[in-house]
Amino acid sequence: MSELSITTTQNVNINFNAATVGERILAYLLDLVIWIAYCVIIYGVLFRVTGLNDLLNEMDTWSARAISLIFYLPVMFYTLVLESLMEGQTLGKRIMKIKVIKIDGYQAGFGDYLIRWIFRLVEVTFPLSFVAVIAMMVNKKSQRLGDMAAGTAVISLKNNININHTILRELDDRYIPVYPMVIKLSDNDMRIIKETYETSLKTTDWAMIEKLQDKIEKVTGIKSVSANATAFIETVLNDYNYYTQKM
Repeated sequence: MSELSITTTQNVNINFNAATVGERILAYLLDLVIWIAYCVIIYGVLFRVTGLNDLLNEMDTWSARAISLIFYLPVMFYTLVLESLMEGQTLGKRIMKIKVIKIDGYQAGFGDYLIRWIFRLVEVTFPLSFVAVIAMMVNKKSQRLGDMAAGTAVISLKNNININHTILRELDDRYIPVYPMVIKLSDNDMRIIKETYETSLKTTDWAMIEKLQDKIEKVTGIKSVSANATAFIETVLNDYNYYTQKM
């Protein structure tokens, strides 16, 4: 399993485990099972029960194909829609605990998922599936062609790296603290903050980081001088280490 290092726009380095080729193939197969189940329900049950199948047989070829295509649209756009709604995951990816992220630290958006989806047509769809597999095997970040074009990667959310539970941090001798009111927090408070923060970074849960900032501000009375929650919490962690090491 290769490690993927990402530098966010706040110059914070985050290390992720890139999803393996095997994990991505299994996620694809799980999604494939869902597609097949949907088609069985639509074509094997709905069409026959409602008599729609007989109606299609009486229509001209193009009309019949157009109606069939409408029912096939959920399968066609399954990946694009679910990754957009589930922040980089399909049902298969969620089961396998992997997700799509941007390699520049931003949250992937609809445009990124759209690019990946377009490339699926030429590198994932059978019989060209081998193209994506080969691309992931030779790429250090396990990216397929769609990932390279969209600037994305697929990471594993499984916590294979033990989080360091200590609150200690190395600080430069020239470090200047910003928030003296952090001393209102206890070591246990800081441990919880650090663990929550690091877990949120690994899962790219930016909403949780913003909630963590709000909680810290309410408890300590600190008013952030930064508009960014990540930078704020980084400063709080460093400041607490600075003041406790000086005591």
